Amino acid sequence: MMTRLYNLDYLRGIAALGIMLYHYYSWAFEHFKADDFMGRVGVYGVSIFYVLSGLTLYYVYYDKMKPTFREVKCFFVKRFFRIFPLLWLVTITAIILSKKAPNFFDVFLNLTGLFGVVSWNVTFSPWVWSIGNELVFYLFFPFFVLLTKYNKILLYLLLVLLFSFYIYFAFFELKSNELYANQFRIYSNPLNQVFLFLCGFLIGLLFSKKELNIIVLLIVLLFGFLTFVFWPAEGNPINLVTGINRIVFTFSCLLIVFALYKLRININKSINIVHKVFVLLGEISYSVYLIHPLMYKLVKQFLGINPTTLSFTLLLTLVVSYFVYRYFEKNCMKLGGNLLKINDAKRL
Repeated sequence: MMTRLYNLDYLRGIAALGIMLYHYYSWAFEHFKADDFMGRVGVYGVSIFYVLSGLTLYYVYYDKMKPTFREVKCFFVKRFFRIFPLLWLVTITAIILSKKAPNFFDVFLNLTGLFGVVSWNVTFSPWVWSIGNELVFYLFFPFFVLLTKYNKILLYLLLVLLFSFYIYFAFFELKSNELYANQFRIYSNPLNQVFLFLCGFLIGLLFSKKELNIIVLLIVLLFGFLTFVFWPAEGNPINLVTGINRIVFTFSCLLIVFALYKLRININKSINIVHKVFVLLGEISYSVYLIHPLMYKLVKQFLGINPTTLSFTLLLTLVVSYFVYRYFEKNCMKLGGNLLKINDAKRL
């Protein structure tokens, strides 16, 4: 039976919470700068999600995915029921709240997921762009698996190509003397992000069978975290994603994910409640990520935003996200699994 990677649940939940706090504070009061810790979390929290996604999919699917239509179809069906129902719910809700007639073609792209390929920055709710990126990564994933098993030379060539894209955006396409907000469409291009997903996949591929000393892993984790916090970058957030800073912050994120992936921590019963809280936060992270802009908009519209209502918004987002995960997301995932079982039964 597959062992659950609780440490990655912790990190996923912390990243979602950090992104939400980053957005709420910056929307309500002032934008963070590159030297602010939360400014870095706001930018690289999404990058950590991408690395975690590649690593988690490797862990779940790599051993059992074979070069057959049935296996690939099973992967995409499960991903569909994991991503699209909540994406549809959030998109439709955002359109209703906007009280504006949407462009039909943009609606079509968002509901089909094709916006991730052709129009990744045209969404109806903030930060849905990253889900479009994720959908593009899913198109790459079966090729990563198949090339790893049957033609590693092509995988290495693909790695070089995707890393080249990453370097090109960081050093040439994105301009450090222009505002981050003005270059967001360039930054959010899936070709600028897919290398992160591949890195997560490779962490699983290269280290899944290796046991490492806990002291070494703690040192790696501490080094990655301290680099993330104290590396000298300041001014506009664009400085976090351009030039050598892009390489350094990416490396620090990879170290953090790698160390937590390989760490095996036994939870003492006295802190079991802490374990449960962080696991739950990881489970509801997708809902938190997509729902929090809508919650902010609703509270701002009816109550206004001040320190008190902002705290209320935070709590409300977590509560709503829990119920959405518990009664909507889980049922949608269950439905996808049942459909696959029915299909398999018909084949017998």
